[in-house]
Amino acid sequence: MALLWLVIVGGIIIGLQGVWFGRPALRRLKYTREFSKLRCYAGDELEMVETIANEKRVTVPWLRLEAMMPGSFVFRSGSGMDISQGDIYQNHKSIFTLKPFTRITRKHPIMCSKRGIYTLNTVTMTGGDLFGVWRNTQPIPVHLSMIVYPSLVAAEDLPAIYQVWQGEVEVSRWIVEDPFLILGVRPYGAGDPMNRIHWKASARTGELQVYKQGWTADPQSWIIVNIQESEDMWSVVTRPEPIERALSYAATAAADAIGRGLPAGFAHNGYRVNGGRDPLRIEPDYGSPHLELLLEAMAETELKCMVPMEQFLNDEVKRNEEAHQARSYLLITSYVSTAMEHEIARLHEQGHRVTILPVEPDHNGTKSSKAVSA
Repeated sequence: MALLWLVIVGGIIIGLQGVWFGRPALRRLKYTREFSKLRCYAGDELEMVETIANEKRVTVPWLRLEAMMPGSFVFRSGSGMDISQGDIYQNHKSIFTLKPFTRITRKHPIMCSKRGIYTLNTVTMTGGDLFGVWRNTQPIPVHLSMIVYPSLVAAEDLPAIYQVWQGEVEVSRWIVEDPFLILGVRPYGAGDPMNRIHWKASARTGELQVYKQGWTADPQSWIIVNIQESEDMWSVVTRPEPIERALSYAATAAADAIGRGLPAGFAHNGYRVNGGRDPLRIEPDYGSPHLELLLEAMAETELKCMVPMEQFLNDEVKRNEEAHQARSYLLITSYVSTAMEHEIARLHEQGHRVTILPVEPDHNGTKSSKAVSA
């Protein structure tokens, strides 16, 4: 009889605590997840910050948060999470106990190992009572988008031919004086027109002074990445390492050119996350916003070929038939086929410069320095 009463009383207690703690477990809970940066380069470290608040008078005995995250997000050991690692995704679990009117903030260090555009949509929240009589599950929308750019490469790690292209582009900007860019004054020289004389400066110094003009600085610099790893490759890339290295070279070249005040454009012959039936082609421009546009385009590049590079170059030749400005191309590729050489020669004949930046060593272990220049 005593045992029966013990069972009855125990059942009543378990039921009451289930009603008291379990049913309202997910009520008046607030959860946020954010990253310290939403744009970074591959290999950068940042923090994922979780904040959860219990805004009611009742304790939450246990609360489990689960989320699927990209497998390329590497969490440090001891991050306070139970991680089930997969090749593409990883499942994260966090366990909390929340007292009444309590807020908990956790910071998890992350290293983003691969470029790409990653979207995190929901976090699943599950809570209940002490004995699991009541258990509630609720999805929490987070709507986060992380853009990871290709990693940058140190200048000494780039093939030597890159320095040649860099120097040629820099020199080509000092060709034509810009009549609207006034840098100061200088002494009058033979051949200077009279309309350039700065009369006030001349009266002040006692010698003829003329306006010192700047130089036009808009060489059409194009950075092109060949998504094909070999001449006979089609569709999906089977060896992603050289193509990822090519995109890192492209990111470095774009950051370097725009950082020196030069316009840079970007193109490739592959697919991209946002779709489109034509190969990507972003016209050269200046400034940090344009650099972010280029880097984002590199981040969303899919390792899948849309058109062969020889066809891409042929289309460039046709496009240049109506252009009246010489262009400097940096072609980053794993190989150069006979058909590609033919199209490069046609670009040469049009007065454009093409520099080939290899992404793999030769058989003898040295970097190729092949370049075709106008």
